[in-house]
Amino acid sequence: MYIKRVTNIKSKIERKSQFLFGPRSTGKTSYITNELSENIVLRWDLLNTRLRRKAETDPGLLYEEAAALNKDGGLIVIDEIQKVPELLDEVHRLIEEKNFRFLLTGSSVRKLVKSGVNLLGGRAGKCYLFPFVYPEVRDLEFSLEHIFTSGLLPESYLSDDPDSVLDDYISTYLYDEIQNEGAVRNLPAFSRFMEVAAISNGSILNFTNIANDVGLSKTSIREWYQILTDTLLGFELQPFTKTKKRKSIESAKYYLFDVGILRELLQCPTPTETQTEYGMFFETYILNEIKAYLSYSGKERKLPLSFWRSTSGFEVDAIIGDEIAIELKTAKNLIPRDFRGLKAFSEEGIAKKYIIISREERKRLVDDLFLVYPWKDFLKELWDGEII
Repeated sequence: MYIKRVTNIKSKIERKSQFLFGPRSTGKTSYITNELSENIVLRWDLLNTRLRRKAETDPGLLYEEAAALNKDGGLIVIDEIQKVPELLDEVHRLIEEKNFRFLLTGSSVRKLVKSGVNLLGGRAGKCYLFPFVYPEVRDLEFSLEHIFTSGLLPESYLSDDPDSVLDDYISTYLYDEIQNEGAVRNLPAFSRFMEVAAISNGSILNFTNIANDVGLSKTSIREWYQILTDTLLGFELQPFTKTKKRKSIESAKYYLFDVGILRELLQCPTPTETQTEYGMFFETYILNEIKAYLSYSGKERKLPLSFWRSTSGFEVDAIIGDEIAIELKTAKNLIPRDFRGLKAFSEEGIAKKYIIISREERKRLVDDLFLVYPWKDFLKELWDGEII
């Protein structure tokens, strides 16, 4: 079963070559097969061991095969380009000399950056593929319980046994991305670190405390968080520090990219609405939807995603650019205390919109300033382009 994706990769690739990054199993291969195949003149999959070894030995084979097509241009796809980054010199030649466009996929930017290879000097754009997002699955079984159980990776979301899929995902990630790539020497310690990173999901990063929990140096923990980021398993949410009336903290938070992976790392059942984890899962899910929307719509550079916390304890879960402040609550009936963070931030006079996303059933306006959204209504308006 293939579900059409909302990404704008197809229109981007028509203009110039692109790197397509995304965590493993987000559906990059399926997207290319189902939505781009008619335009592809040559495709290399570097997960094919025999092909990868040939490419490592003689990267020039790519140029020779492309030249033999006797075409002036066309689309060439190379899957998992980070496996043989030396190919990028040949990609560069083919763009310049033969007018080919390339789609270069990868589940990690780590090896490309660390190897210092030619990243095509602006001749290729960069785009991302995320797990399923609201408009792709809203017509399927769509509930918080289902999302919290399976996550939104295509295979796990559509599976009758998501626990097995998610367990295999983490095992494969540890073996392929971490052990085989030589990212860390102590795999058991890194596995423990991933569990602690899940426990710390959505919290202010404290490298010292995490280092103590794992039993390693603070430097190692910083490096390992960078590995999670480079392999696209998580992201830092930076603090918003432009407030003047209340001093802001300057430490980042860290979120994993998918609530299914989060639950599997925590080794917990699907949280119920009475559990603390329920709010953390809800926050992680909505923030990843916002992050995906900003990326797909091309707005992430002008409207960076951040959060705000004052040193006195007021907090707003998401700030989009300087324009929209968003608080996330799982309550079905909001009370005045739920508006404390937004009210404190509104006194700065920075944002243009103040939104609180909850499980209330109807949209409403409070104090002529604070828009209360049922979570599905917010996601619909977000992806329809009506929020930002």
